[in-house]
Amino acid sequence: MKQITVGNLEDIALGAAVLGTGGGGDPYIGKLLAKSAMTDNPPVPLLDVASLNDDDLILPTAMMGAPTVMVEKMPAGTEIITATRALAEFLGQEIVATMPMEAGGVNSLVPFSVAAQLGIPVVDADGMGRAFPELQMVTPTIWGIAATPMAIADDKGNSAVIQTVNNHWTETFARSLTVDMGASAMISVFPMTGKQVKETTIPGTVSLTERIGRAIREAHERHTDPIQAVCGVTNGFAIWQGKVGDVERRTVGGFARGTAEIEGTGAYQGRTLEIEFQNEFLIARDGDEVMVTTPDLITVLDAETGEPITTESLRYGFRVVVLGIPSNERWRSARGLELVGPGYFGYEASFSPVEARFGGK
Repeated sequence: MKQITVGNLEDIALGAAVLGTGGGGDPYIGKLLAKSAMTDNPPVPLLDVASLNDDDLILPTAMMGAPTVMVEKMPAGTEIITATRALAEFLGQEIVATMPMEAGGVNSLVPFSVAAQLGIPVVDADGMGRAFPELQMVTPTIWGIAATPMAIADDKGNSAVIQTVNNHWTETFARSLTVDMGASAMISVFPMTGKQVKETTIPGTVSLTERIGRAIREAHERHTDPIQAVCGVTNGFAIWQGKVGDVERRTVGGFARGTAEIEGTGAYQGRTLEIEFQNEFLIARDGDEVMVTTPDLITVLDAETGEPITTESLRYGFRVVVLGIPSNERWRSARGLELVGPGYFGYEASFSPVEARFGGK
């Protein structure tokens, strides 16, 4: 069984930010939280999904809220333990492991903070293979797995356990509580058995984040192209290069929403790519032409370093390369597209796999 140490966190954080498609929170903050918890504790075991027993209790853990808020409102690190213990007490069962529910800078690393403090493993899987803005947008929802009971906690010690009739209502109530808690909170959600994790989640996501981060790091060490390294690990495509000309960003209803305009350079000179986001980058257009759309991943990388840029840190003048990365096949099903396709977010665009458009280039 692989053991995750503090030394692995840098690669995991970097790779998670690539899959986070601009969201999932600042990877630096996630790394600090995990490092603080792991420094004086044994390494955290990383469990393969296949090794879970069917009746094991797995409690996924995450941060909920607008990533922009964390720039000024750092998590204390105690909130997630409060939430996890509250849910375990409510369920009256022993926790076997925790796991991330999305790949993102903070949310891929929060479970390592929990695991280190509680002495439990992290499952090598997640519920998205990327990041999405709303709580119900995970593959277990496709199979009818309930998000509740869930627990939520803030930095002041407040916590709540909620139960809802469906996962959309979970998002509604939890988002309202998150806003009241200062627009960011920690949650333990989607309690699952080992059998449910094996059947409904996306295996190997944590290992993939580490491979992506390692590919970027090794490209720097070897003085090779880090962007090509990322494309190689993710099967992604470089769809644009340019300079950030404008970013319009606002925090509304617990989300970071906005638009980024990237003025083309090189082969894209004279054209402008517009990317819209709701915590995560959701659709990229060149004029009226849709280049990539959710559920496929839109990732913005620094043109020189190949390191990912989140929606809250994107600024005028940045030189960037935009990648389109294929999403997990589960998102491309009819039910998956109903949950996270362009139509859900109000875009009048049909989903077309990124590899169908760019695979021959």
